[in-house]
Amino acid sequence: MDMVIPLIILIVVGAIMLDLMIGDPRWLPHPVVGIGRLIRFFDKRWNRGPAHIKKRNGVYLTLVIVLSVFLITSAVTVSLYKLHPVAGTLGQLYMISTTIAIKGLSQAARDIVKPLSTGDLRDARRKLSMIVGRDTASLNDEEIVRGAVETVAENTTDAITAPIFWAFIGGAPLAMTYRAINTLDSMVGYKNNTYNDFGWCSARLDDVVNWLPARMTALTLWLGGFSMKGARLRHAWQLTCRDAPKHPSPNSGWSEAMMAALLGVQLGGRNTYGGEVSDRARMGVPFEQLHWQHILLSVRYMHGGWVIFTFLMSGIWLLLHS
Repeated sequence: MDMVIPLIILIVVGAIMLDLMIGDPRWLPHPVVGIGRLIRFFDKRWNRGPAHIKKRNGVYLTLVIVLSVFLITSAVTVSLYKLHPVAGTLGQLYMISTTIAIKGLSQAARDIVKPLSTGDLRDARRKLSMIVGRDTASLNDEEIVRGAVETVAENTTDAITAPIFWAFIGGAPLAMTYRAINTLDSMVGYKNNTYNDFGWCSARLDDVVNWLPARMTALTLWLGGFSMKGARLRHAWQLTCRDAPKHPSPNSGWSEAMMAALLGVQLGGRNTYGGEVSDRARMGVPFEQLHWQHILLSVRYMHGGWVIFTFLMSGIWLLLHS
């Protein structure tokens, strides 16, 4: 009997291929830009008053953004399918592709390697500042490498595997809703005087929707290591389980700790945000000194991780629907 590949698998794989081909071209309107503008609109108007008012408004913000994105995406998807099944399929494919950033993340990391490998720390710091929130003006070469590797590891979950996870569960509506939640967290989910109260709901919801994808990502990064020469696989899980809970985020530590273990380097340490020092827990064992080549290796692990993650989700979907 011929095997028919389910439509959702074709859509998700197609979305991944589209991202790999075109990424996020500036000339093409991106839904996340619109989500960000809407968040800023409410941030300016609702992030004020005493703490209890900010907390209440933070709940309102989360509900407004999440429900708006889910309902709009669902309405667009249904309308396209009513127009024609092909239109609905292509619409979902495109919308899901906007939630994935494989090409963008890979290119951003490689853009840091170019000046770093030639000793141009000034340009390397500038390129790093485009993808991290920490202060980069005084970072040395090892700290630049650490920032880049940590960003690749964290965003393997946030920008690749988690959107894929939610796309398999609920197509474009849930993938876009996940992206809205993640954007909320990245914009207002900070633990500082400005957002500690207003952003608490967004941050907690992001923790919930990333909980399972983050741990699955650590697993698929490890599995991907079997195809990588020099991967330190033997104690990777032991180190990851030891170090991941040290991270201030309940989820980010899993991919970062696994990446550190596989590379044989140490991540975490002293970061500065707007002049304020944050001393993050160390993850991994420094068998090797951080070098710009570790950025390229982290990108290779990232690619292996999302490929296996996609196969794993496809297998789970087929098993549950058999």
